[in-house]
Amino acid sequence: MISISDVQFERYHQPHTLGVQETRSRISWRYKDAPGDFQQEGYEIELSEETANSQVILSTVRCTSSLSSLVPWPFKQPLTSRQRVSVRVRVWDQKGQTTPWSEPAYLETGLLSRSDWHCERIAAPWGPKTSEPDPEQLYRKEFVIKTPIRQARLYVTAQGVYEAEINGRRVGDYFLAPGWTTYDGRLQYQTYDVTSMLSADTNCIGVRVAEGWFSGRIGFGGGHRNIWGSHTALMVQLEITYTNSLVDTIISDESWMVVRGPIRLAEIYDGEKYDATQEIPYWSTPAPTSSDSASGWQPVLVMSPLPESVELTAGFGEPVRRVEVIKPIEQFITPSGKVVLDFGQNLVGYVRLANINGPRGHKITISHAEVLENREIATRPLRICKAVDEYTLKGDKHGEHYEPRFTFHGFRYAQIEGWVGDAVLETSVEAVVCHTDMKKTGSFSCSEMLINKLHQNVCWGMRGNFLSVPTDCPQRDERLGWSGDLALFAPTATLLYDCFGMLKNWLIDVEFDQGILGGVPAMVTPNATLPDPIWCRRIPCAIWHDVTVLAPWALYEETGDESILRQQYKSMVTWIRKVPRNKSGATHLWDTSIFQLGDWLDPAAPPDAPWKGATDSKMVANAFLVHSLDLISRISNLLGEAEDKAEFETEAQTSRKEFREEYVTPNGRLVSDSQTAYTLAICFDLLTPVQRVHAGNRLVELVRRNGFKIGTGFAGTPFLCEALALTGNIQVAYSMLLEKECPSWLYPVTMGATTVWERWDSMLPDGTINPGEMTSFNHYAFGAIAKFLYERIAGLQRLEPGWKKCRVAPSIGAEFSHASASHVTPYGSVSCSWDTENSEGGITIMNLKVLIPHNVSCEVVVPDGTSEKRVTVGPGEWTFNTTFERDYEWPIKPLPSKS
Repeated sequence: MISISDVQFERYHQPHTLGVQETRSRISWRYKDAPGDFQQEGYEIELSEETANSQVILSTVRCTSSLSSLVPWPFKQPLTSRQRVSVRVRVWDQKGQTTPWSEPAYLETGLLSRSDWHCERIAAPWGPKTSEPDPEQLYRKEFVIKTPIRQARLYVTAQGVYEAEINGRRVGDYFLAPGWTTYDGRLQYQTYDVTSMLSADTNCIGVRVAEGWFSGRIGFGGGHRNIWGSHTALMVQLEITYTNSLVDTIISDESWMVVRGPIRLAEIYDGEKYDATQEIPYWSTPAPTSSDSASGWQPVLVMSPLPESVELTAGFGEPVRRVEVIKPIEQFITPSGKVVLDFGQNLVGYVRLANINGPRGHKITISHAEVLENREIATRPLRICKAVDEYTLKGDKHGEHYEPRFTFHGFRYAQIEGWVGDAVLETSVEAVVCHTDMKKTGSFSCSEMLINKLHQNVCWGMRGNFLSVPTDCPQRDERLGWSGDLALFAPTATLLYDCFGMLKNWLIDVEFDQGILGGVPAMVTPNATLPDPIWCRRIPCAIWHDVTVLAPWALYEETGDESILRQQYKSMVTWIRKVPRNKSGATHLWDTSIFQLGDWLDPAAPPDAPWKGATDSKMVANAFLVHSLDLISRISNLLGEAEDKAEFETEAQTSRKEFREEYVTPNGRLVSDSQTAYTLAICFDLLTPVQRVHAGNRLVELVRRNGFKIGTGFAGTPFLCEALALTGNIQVAYSMLLEKECPSWLYPVTMGATTVWERWDSMLPDGTINPGEMTSFNHYAFGAIAKFLYERIAGLQRLEPGWKKCRVAPSIGAEFSHASASHVTPYGSVSCSWDTENSEGGITIMNLKVLIPHNVSCEVVVPDGTSEKRVTVGPGEWTFNTTFERDYEWPIKPLPSKS
């Protein structure tokens, strides 16, 4: 019998719907056990509210509609602060049959107004005098409560990073809360259900606070301290509701005490130093402490209120969590005699130690690195970043354990110095993987194992770099939200993981930083380059600043959710109108005097000048300008902005015409005779039909003369194979994809890579590291190829925003004998798989399976003799069998390198 499942508010995943920001949350649901001919005719939604003793139905709304995703809040009244509600859904079909009510889905709002906050902002009294890295601060407050309790909510945030405890127990599972935002514009807070953690009579709340991104060293080129503030601060509000509806509120105020904690250093780049001899027993419990430990406590400093210009918000993304534990696969001794553990995977997180036995004051040091060089850990690529954690033993004969709280590292290898005791090191150490807790939405596999490994590497690279904000790399003295990287990778990111909430959250900060810089977006957001006159550019930059258009559009295409376009529309329009145009000549194209980063990290660029690629950087900038204008004219149309649509549509047409006049010969030859030039011209529809044919042929010639090796950087790489496919050259695209010599996608895989590299040759064939400064081994930009794997090899393609319509059209080629892909859409999972086998007479037999969820239609394209057969199918599982004659030779031979 059909039933309703997965009822969801906005994009909040149950049960993580506590303390949310929404007041008119949209509602979505899916169907379970629905027959293939099922069609939703209408729905009914029931809204209930929790009271002290029962659930009270507030309203029931009935609507004739087929909508089941992001249904607008159907009730008259918006939600208010602290309101806890549930909804149930049932639907009826075209036959008049009604489903049972769904299980209730719960939602509780947070503190939606500044007036809901009654606590004070407190800090350590030594904070204002701090000029060097400060140890963590431990804050505590004892309080007495009555019973019985109905519920207790802890609202907490910090300018810095924090972990809270109540009665000696950790609160929640967030890592590096409250997360990284533009602290001068938005500060996130978290809401925790701590009902079960309180006891009758006396209780104690304790909070650890460290500098984190707020006042710790952060930024490009070694970074700066105190970018957003000179020291940390804390805000806490604990609201306890009794069964008689009375409420007690425990707030941060002058009654709190603070002391320096055992984490003597807590740096994002340099790591954490934990001195267990400085631990304060029972510091977060109401139990009495020893006179020695109690003597260090001081009254807190009460600061002025948080400025009204800083929004206190719950935010919209999932938090960073500890999501996986990995054991080492090998322990070895380096030539210099160091003990190193290999975890087999380049990951982001930290190393956890257990079963430590040793004398008081003994130190264990953990150094982190992504790769080895000459069988030693390679730390040069970290630049001005120590990436070292240190643990000082307290001498507990029962054994000790340690894991960092306020730092993270990008590493595969951990060098352990000073290990003591009888415990086996390899079984006492594990790596804890940390990143924003995104749900995986995509899967892919095929008959080529190296391609499967490439896909896996792309996923690991995204996981490691989606930590609170989308960073450029997770290991060196950077880890910043570079806008250009995300602009190019966003379409792939949305295929692999549900990152909508996180990127929505980040884009709000992008717009804030854009406002601070007078309409020009920052190169990185949050803008940690503010003290840096070189990188804090107010100078417009193509691609990087086009993120204002490209990222919201990618989110819209994936979800069909126009709200992200509306949210970011002002940011988009502001940027497009800010682009400086030529004052003479091609007056609708970029001002040629503006420096551009162009096709960043093109393999032709020298190690010390990654912007000096083979393609004219101004031409690259103008290609993206036309592309952005095309998109914003479509966006204006979607949002009903008729005047803007007319303006941007005209501007796009004129800019496209000027682009051809400036860079394209009548037959389609480009002034920059490079892979990137032809790739962008083809994918961004910058050419006439005749020119497009010539450009496709020339691109093939360039690729073949280059031995199928890659000649593109950040700008061209996401589109390279697709340009070949669009011009009928899928076999050439596969030749590039399967190439193993450097530069290629598979070269790093053959060198043992477990993530995507920043450079095609981050490691040279002899095992030495590229001498360039920009040499990260975990950098997701070139991983944009994963989109091609889904859409061309497996054949799974989205035809309409939100996956309302899709296509399955495998591009049979090379020696691929099977492939499969799946993706979780707003309506459920869509998947396809195919395999081929050869029979007598050169005939190929193909079996294709397709699974389509309800509310989605799919066009299936299968080979049929010398042509293609197209069939449109609806929900259900479908199987197709066909035969065809292979019409291509493999492998394709390269052309001589010189014409």
